[in-house]
Amino acid sequence: MTLSNSMQEFILHWGEMGTRWGVNRTVAQVHALLYLSPEPLTAEDISDALSVARSNVSTSLKELQNWDLVQIESRMGDRRDYFRTSSDVWTLFLTVVEQRVEREILPTMTMLQRLVNEARTERPAQPIVAARINAMHLFLEELHGWYAQVKKLPPATLHSIISIGSGITRMLPKARRRRLD
Repeated sequence: MTLSNSMQEFILHWGEMGTRWGVNRTVAQVHALLYLSPEPLTAEDISDALSVARSNVSTSLKELQNWDLVQIESRMGDRRDYFRTSSDVWTLFLTVVEQRVEREILPTMTMLQRLVNEARTERPAQPIVAARINAMHLFLEELHGWYAQVKKLPPATLHSIISIGSGITRMLPKARRRRLD
């Protein structure tokens, strides 16, 4: 596969952004290549296109599969695996959010609940510490509850909600609007 200049720039930038999001650069670049590719690619195709070692590509593909961002296809008469990712940005976004919730938010909520219970029974009592940990726990619970509702919405509805954008603030009471400014 020959990469155009725009493809190369997109893949390189996606790799840079991946490192900022805590994702290995090559993992992000493999995902970007699959996103741009109109057809599923073999590991060899990916390795050649990105000039990356085949072993690095295999590791990256396993990581992307663990994140549920890459699917494998088989073809009759061909022993190789073909890899693809969704071309729908909303599906990709929701998949990443779901994985982040499972890996980060839920464990943090569990830890915070444990700490709230511990902080309330510690001696000497530290009510400010207990209150602040509880506030963080309640915030994440509320955020998770909102997420649980939003994730049930179809991508088209989510897109519509996002498109409304800041226009929603015009419907809020004036006192609430001032706090948002």
